[in-house]
Amino acid sequence: MFSSRLKISSYAGLVAAVFGLASYRFYQRSGPESVPGKEQVLVGTIVTGLTQAHYQPERIDDAFSKRVYDLAMKRLDYRKKFLLQADVAQLARYQTLIDDETIARTHEFLDLSVRLMAERTKQMQALTHELLAQPFTFTAEETFQTDWEKSTYPLNAADQREQWRKLLKFETLTRVAEMMDEQDKRHAKKTAGAGLPLASASPGVSSAPKPPGQATAPPVTLKEPATQEPDRTPAQMEIEARKRVLKYYDEQFADQPDANENLTAYANVIANTYDPHTEYFAPKDKADFDAQLTGQFEGIGASLQEKDGLIYIADVIPGSASFRQGELKKGDAILRVAQGAAEPISVEGWRTAKAVPLIKGKKGSEVRLTVKKADGSTKIISIIRDVVVMDDTYAHSAVIKDPSGVKIGYLKLPAFYADFNENGGRSSAEDVKRELAKLTAEGVKGVVFDLRYNGGGSLNDAVEMAGLFLPSGPMVQVHDNQGRTQVLNDKDPRVQYSGPLVVLVNKYSASASEILAAAVQDYKRGIIMGSASTYGKGTVQRVVDLDQALNDELNALKPLGSLKFTMQKFYRVTGASTQFKGVASDIVLPDIASYLDQGEKESDYPLKWDEIKPAAFRPWDEQPGYAKLVAKSKARVAANPSFQQMIGLVQTLRKRKDESVISLQLDKFRAMQHLLKAESDKYETIQKTATPLALSPLSADQQALGGDSAKVARAMRFTRGLNKDITLGEAVAVIKDEQ
Repeated sequence: MFSSRLKISSYAGLVAAVFGLASYRFYQRSGPESVPGKEQVLVGTIVTGLTQAHYQPERIDDAFSKRVYDLAMKRLDYRKKFLLQADVAQLARYQTLIDDETIARTHEFLDLSVRLMAERTKQMQALTHELLAQPFTFTAEETFQTDWEKSTYPLNAADQREQWRKLLKFETLTRVAEMMDEQDKRHAKKTAGAGLPLASASPGVSSAPKPPGQATAPPVTLKEPATQEPDRTPAQMEIEARKRVLKYYDEQFADQPDANENLTAYANVIANTYDPHTEYFAPKDKADFDAQLTGQFEGIGASLQEKDGLIYIADVIPGSASFRQGELKKGDAILRVAQGAAEPISVEGWRTAKAVPLIKGKKGSEVRLTVKKADGSTKIISIIRDVVVMDDTYAHSAVIKDPSGVKIGYLKLPAFYADFNENGGRSSAEDVKRELAKLTAEGVKGVVFDLRYNGGGSLNDAVEMAGLFLPSGPMVQVHDNQGRTQVLNDKDPRVQYSGPLVVLVNKYSASASEILAAAVQDYKRGIIMGSASTYGKGTVQRVVDLDQALNDELNALKPLGSLKFTMQKFYRVTGASTQFKGVASDIVLPDIASYLDQGEKESDYPLKWDEIKPAAFRPWDEQPGYAKLVAKSKARVAANPSFQQMIGLVQTLRKRKDESVISLQLDKFRAMQHLLKAESDKYETIQKTATPLALSPLSADQQALGGDSAKVARAMRFTRGLNKDITLGEAVAVIKDEQ
């Protein structure tokens, strides 16, 4: 949600009145003698309220019905393994009737879908037990389709049985392959460690250096612990794998959604047909949402999102344990969760609310996540849970010292944070202003402003921050569903930093990041550099407590939950929207994420790009020489072995991503998984080949920390890995080209 104090507060009374009127109308239609049920009131209030308050309201007609139907079917049986084609045919009769049901306050489509899924789930539980009672052999030439969108609903019971057999065989195969890989790793460690001297002293023995001339004890060799796990044969692994698969499915079958959960899912389907950021929160989900907004986190520090039956990493919170560990990335799908060295629990198909208690935990405890990367490879990531280190979420800067003696400033902003409650907290705009002042004092010849992976935040701070690089003037426009436009200006004529500027972005730079990047680009103030375009989220959301909208006669239905809905849209000073298309980079660099279909345009029912009237603004006087800078950068990238390897890797990963048919032969499956991992590991190898950058702390920061080397090192944690960052290296080269 885009956070802002500007203009949103004026909508509070209006929005509450709109949703209150919606609930009242549904009560009136039912009559005092017939109080409507929760399903009727919830769906009716959401639809009637959104029809008036949403930025782009939908007419409740057959087109609306078809949108709801398509999204509901996509989520109902995402693997297409429960419902038969005959079941789908029954449900298809409602494609153009859901709008009529909504108006008539009925819910036959919801009731039928729930009943059919319950019946098929019971049947598939029995079939799963039957199929997993017999061993699988992994030598036959068989394949399995892993892209559920390419799958088809089974024609009949026999076809369904065959599809389930392949599904369960695939699930078993993946676990056998993982067990074999773990056993191979143990063998490799045993071979590597046999006979080697210990690098450190044994427990209880001092490791202090010996005085000159004193004898040194002979090296101690490692011994395998007596409790080492014994090797297992492939047949034993297959038996264990089937047991794990059966346990996983039994837990899934036993954990069926209740009436409230089914209603929540359906209400969310309806909300999501308006746009991806309009969501319904059941009371507990709203509490979890509020907890995220407080900024107080203890656990791994990542937000989660359900999609197509998997739980994905929606965001990694700056300053969190996951952020510092560095391996968990946005877009990773969590397959299994283990508490330390305990046996992992599969969470495929789980709802987020059920998985969160396994993933969260006390500070200092270990969780091991088996995740599926976007390239198809799997990886086990160990994270020591911790609280978010708030200092790591703030703006930081460093100096890059070029071998030629030129100093370049590096400024990192993980998020657009602000003190919305005005309790004396920090502001990202003020912090960036402070960092720019320190960089100017260092005598830097240019600044690289890093907004990669910055998902946005405070609109006020985005506007003020753009003004640090520009004189006063419009920075962004806000448009509502009544056709009203508000131009948001930076009113401070002072320019905090006027030198060469490169803004780094990627596909995960969103919302406020896009506003700032767009302002810099439209004023021709600097170079936008990185992925082909940013995420493309150019909308503002507001959360409404539906309980406050309920008529008094409907109090028995509380708590009803909350609704987050899109109420406004952002436009650049040129009049173009940042929605859907994002901000295109002036200089596009090969990027590991460029092969991924992740962004606003890949989501369900996104609001489209459009334009409004431009604001009056004057471009920057000392504009960069774009043509020269782009040409020089292209020449460097073409001659840079690291970038060329990156281009080859991206092309390979893009091809692999489209290969969704998997062999069910063990040898072929393992070979493919090892190939995927090797290709995934190439990214780190490419980074290591880069010419290292020399990053150092600012003089002002060293003085503020009293020259304490430990504190300085801790303050420089944000630069980890940047010395080998080829994108940052090219940004430095572009800054030097401007000299």
